[in-house]
Amino acid sequence: MSDVSRLPGLAEHHWAWQAEAACRGLGSRQFFHPAGERGEDRAARDRAAKEICAGCPVRDACLRHALDTGEAYGVWGGLTTEERRAHAARSTVGAVA
Repeated sequence: MSDVSRLPGLAEHHWAWQAEAACRGLGSRQFFHPAGERGEDRAARDRAAKEICAGCPVRDACLRHALDTGEAYGVWGGLTTEERRAHAARSTVGAVA
């Protein structure tokens, strides 16, 4: 069974930022790599996604959502999965210190 306890509630204000997202309507392929994609193909996909994120008016809200809910895949708020993990680790270390 899925653990949905980390997800925000159904209240519209949790999701309203998505209506203003630069990626809205673009499809997920640009932001979520297919299984097994590596190397330059993956790097190129990530760069293209980040270019879209760079001009997005809700980039901060998107990143906050990804960090708060532990999004495990894709580019969110201009950061890849690996970059979000590093960001979360730095934040955790800073909070403990």
